[in-house]
Amino acid sequence: MYRLNQRAWKLLLAEVEKCSGNDQVSKIEREIVIKRLEKLRLETGSPAQIDELRDIFLDIYPQFSEKVLKQAAKANQAPGLFTKIKWTVILVGSSAGIVWLVNLPYPMIRWPVARTVPILLLPSYMSMDYHYRGVIQNLEQADQLINKATSSFDIEEGAKKVQEAQKHLDNLPVWFLGYYPQAYCSLFGCSWRFTLDEFEAARQRTARISAVVFQDKNALTPLNQGELAIELAKKQYEQAANSKDREQAIASWQAGIDQLEEIPSQTLAAKTAKAKLRAYTRDFDNARIGSFIVAAQEFDLAAEKIKQTQPQTASELWQQAMNRINQVPLENPRYLEAQKLLAIYQGKIQGIVDPKSGKLIEGAKQFALAAAQASQNPPHTETKWKQIAKLWSTAIEQLQNVRVEEPGYVEAQKLLASYQTNLGIIETRLQAETESQSSLKQANEQIQSLIAAPPSDPQQFQGQIQGIINQLNTIKPGTTAYPEGQRLIALAQQRLKQ
Repeated sequence: MYRLNQRAWKLLLAEVEKCSGNDQVSKIEREIVIKRLEKLRLETGSPAQIDELRDIFLDIYPQFSEKVLKQAAKANQAPGLFTKIKWTVILVGSSAGIVWLVNLPYPMIRWPVARTVPILLLPSYMSMDYHYRGVIQNLEQADQLINKATSSFDIEEGAKKVQEAQKHLDNLPVWFLGYYPQAYCSLFGCSWRFTLDEFEAARQRTARISAVVFQDKNALTPLNQGELAIELAKKQYEQAANSKDREQAIASWQAGIDQLEEIPSQTLAAKTAKAKLRAYTRDFDNARIGSFIVAAQEFDLAAEKIKQTQPQTASELWQQAMNRINQVPLENPRYLEAQKLLAIYQGKIQGIVDPKSGKLIEGAKQFALAAAQASQNPPHTETKWKQIAKLWSTAIEQLQNVRVEEPGYVEAQKLLASYQTNLGIIETRLQAETESQSSLKQANEQIQSLIAAPPSDPQQFQGQIQGIINQLNTIKPGTTAYPEGQRLIALAQQRLKQ
């Protein structure tokens, strides 16, 4: 470090010019002073202080400005910590400003820089890489949360991840993709290859997941509304004081179930509703059938009160009770109970309007009731199905004896159509049982024959086993032979694998 810096030299030299004259002596004096200053400029060491500078001028220029000496001494001092920090800040700020300027999202600035000094675009590439990774990471998390959601909380979290992915996606400079990223990558050895096609794929995936989130959120509304409607309908049904209130509750209950069934099948709400619908439907069926039976009993009670004074009105009430009972399906567990009530109400009607035909219809109902009781808890053997068919046939014969001119003819025809349908069902079950038993018998005979004389050729042996399996597959479900047939099929298939 020189003892006199350039700035102090200029200040002192300017004051020397002011103090010196134009004559020959003044020129010599000026040269002497300048030589002294030049000597300080060439010397290295600590900076010259104000006293040393004053001594240089005092003997030649006693009038030398004290103010200039102080300014020169101050300018000649080594820069302090604050000065260094200031210049460092200025340098860093200037550099940062330049980098910020060249990284502005304007093609006319970035393109020339990318071609000539790609290193200055390092912040842009780092930002692009950060946001691209943010898009991929958040989309993966959103995809997992939504496609494997187990609750509405997962949907909410997935929606947040999609929003974060969209923010990262919005920060990617689409117009810059494909413009000279190779220079950056080759210069620093990176392997990042984010192209416009990848951006489009990420954007489409974001839009798809956003749509799924939207659908899932919307589907939660009918799910909650449907569940609320069902719960309210259950309470209304339990608190119902008469048939009208129960029917209103049943209608609301059905509306709630319909709302759950209309939820789009690909949503989480649909999966949740499907898991609950079975229980809701079971409870609904029980309540609906129960309401039919209770309403019929109420009509019966009202008819009993007025049958002596108003027989026609009582008959109409019993007919309404029968209409309710007829809505109980055959497969319902309370069907047998309903048929008993139906027989009672029909007997009461016939006792009022037509005693003669009423006996025939009442007898037919008894046979039908016995057939319905015997049909419970299938499968049954061939012999039992024949007995049940015989009961239905007897009931039908009873009804066929009711003549056209008799008042109970219309009722007998209604029952006749129902009983003939039931007889057809029984005959179908009887035929299935007969054919299945025959198939099982033939399969057993083939098995015994194979055991007694197994063929030596493995392929022929396997072919016979496959034939036995085909024979067993003709046994129909719902028959007494079906479980045994399935057991033999399993054994045969194991033998084929050996």
